[in-house]
Amino acid sequence: MNKLEDILNRVREYIDEQEENKTFKPGTDWVAYSGDVYTSDEYVAAVETLLSRWLVFGKKGRQFENEFPKFLGKKLGVLTNSGSSANLLMATALTSKNWLNLPPGTKAITPAVCFPTTLNALLQNNFEPVFVDVTLPDLNLDLDQVEQLLEADTNREIKILMFAHVLGNPPDMDRVMALVKKYDLIFLEDACDALGSTYDGKPLGSFGTISTCSFYPAHHMTMGEGGFVATDIGRIRKIVTSLRDWGRACYCNISKPGCVLAGTACGNRFNNWLPAAKEIIYDHRYVFEEIGYNIKPLEIQAALGLEQIKKLPMLESARRHNFARFTKIFEKYEQYFHLPQPTDKADPCWFAYLLTVKDDAPFERQDIVNALESAKIQTRAYFAGNILYHPGYIDLATKYKDLATTFPNAHLATTNSFFLGTFAGITEEKVDYIERVVDAFMQRATIK
Repeated sequence: MNKLEDILNRVREYIDEQEENKTFKPGTDWVAYSGDVYTSDEYVAAVETLLSRWLVFGKKGRQFENEFPKFLGKKLGVLTNSGSSANLLMATALTSKNWLNLPPGTKAITPAVCFPTTLNALLQNNFEPVFVDVTLPDLNLDLDQVEQLLEADTNREIKILMFAHVLGNPPDMDRVMALVKKYDLIFLEDACDALGSTYDGKPLGSFGTISTCSFYPAHHMTMGEGGFVATDIGRIRKIVTSLRDWGRACYCNISKPGCVLAGTACGNRFNNWLPAAKEIIYDHRYVFEEIGYNIKPLEIQAALGLEQIKKLPMLESARRHNFARFTKIFEKYEQYFHLPQPTDKADPCWFAYLLTVKDDAPFERQDIVNALESAKIQTRAYFAGNILYHPGYIDLATKYKDLATTFPNAHLATTNSFFLGTFAGITEEKVDYIERVVDAFMQRATIK
């Protein structure tokens, strides 16, 4: 056995031993709402990648880009360092002079209830968000309001529709796509919370001109950090790759991406690449055609992701199972909650179990959240709730007289909504414990 094999075997033994010795003490150990679900496979792959001495985006990154698009129903894709960066690249692609070249001030419809980086990608590209309320119980964007805005937009200033599928559950995608087609919209589909979910048999992520996914630890699979941009259009893939890599024009190196010693796939590295100085022979590795960023992932992230892809069937099955268990727990108390329901034609792979306390319930959201957290069961608010309430976005709110009146369901999401995790790390033992805590709270809270 050589030294590398010995190291990897020892890593595997160490992690396997840790996993075998895991225990859960109800009320003492936290029930985390999310986290990585790794075995020794991920750690071995990570260590082996580190010891290869190639740290930046490379062969494993390219392999991941080739394997992952099908999970979003797309043909092509670009791996990036986070889902937030993926959203940024998706929106920035619309400003490229090599594609749509959309100008600052272009209007984009988006829901008031969101995670910040869905909205931020629009703001960072100087697009103008046009907000709509959400619907209950799903908290997806209100398509009636979307249609009303589009009908009233006689000058066709609204060019973009961008939203996230809420915790894996989409809105009525037939209606969404009909509006996209009728009003010639660019649909940017944030599927960061929706890996494994389908609508009418089609993967979420397959509907947008461009779509994104996230691999943060809370998500369906994780690289620690990581994100993905998917499309069917080669030109868009090239633009997004360039934007991710400083704006670099050379993007097709397949032998070892990032390595100038490996040459380029086209074999045409040195040529007259500079349009403003055509007489100069220049290295295509240092020609820049977009105003880009450096938001590439590390090779170790791709190594982790390739192992996580193999576990997707198990990870997705666990989320569906835990969602069903939570439904049995909370349907006993549905008079007090807006319970999550899948949209017609949708088969969500639930990111989390969303609960909205009804206004006439004999308790408030904070009461049940406090009871759960006191019992060491993690909860989360539904992201930002109405983002316009937050200090970073207060300037966007000035056009509205009363946010609670303009966006009543978004207000309710801010005051009454929270969620529990569904990931595979929430075992049967932990769900049983959650049920006992919930039942005890409900008994106390509903005694007249």
